[in-house]
Amino acid sequence: MANILVVDDELGIRDLLSEILFDEGHQVELAENAAQAREARTRAQPDLVLLDIWMPDTDGVSLLKEWASSDLLNMPVIMMSGHATIDTAVDAVKLGAHSFLEKPITLQKLLKAVEQGLSKEARAPARQASAAPAIVSAMAPMPQSFAVDMNEPEVEVAEVAQAFDLDRPLREARDDFERAYFEFHLNKERGSMTRVAEKTGLERTHLYRKLKQLGVDLGKGKKNGQI
Repeated sequence: MANILVVDDELGIRDLLSEILFDEGHQVELAENAAQAREARTRAQPDLVLLDIWMPDTDGVSLLKEWASSDLLNMPVIMMSGHATIDTAVDAVKLGAHSFLEKPITLQKLLKAVEQGLSKEARAPARQASAAPAIVSAMAPMPQSFAVDMNEPEVEVAEVAQAFDLDRPLREARDDFERAYFEFHLNKERGSMTRVAEKTGLERTHLYRKLKQLGVDLGKGKKNGQI
């Protein structure tokens, strides 16, 4: 898999993107500003960079321009912003960005953009092309589909008998049920968040938040050798 650098001044965004990308098998480097991004780019030599436009010290477009003018833009860069205009996105792509993602970023758009950014074509020397197609591709709605390895052996899951204490507030009883529900699916899918999201019908970003809220141990399946 790839080494991906995530540059964003918001801790919550960095943590969420890191969890998703790590679950996909990537190594992730984090930076909260341009200074850290410069250091991480030199040290880690990332295969791809997710770069926020609005940052407190140096904005992402200026950093992109700096890398391009210094002949350091030898990896695909995906720009991210919740406030940028189409003109800003076009300018970023013209400067050398691979594509642009508008926040809030859906799981499908993120994974699709990363997949395209890591393709051989994207990592080859830049070719002359219009900026518009890359932006449209990044911003267009993506169908909610997930890749499943049909050749993987069927998982044998022991039947779990849950005894719930119903003589208590509804919220507490519901939390226990939901915790057992998600732990069951995590065990059944060998800890694969992608497959659990598919089975439960939740966006994976929402699934992560739900599991954290319920206190579900995300590393339990992996500790038991279930990947």
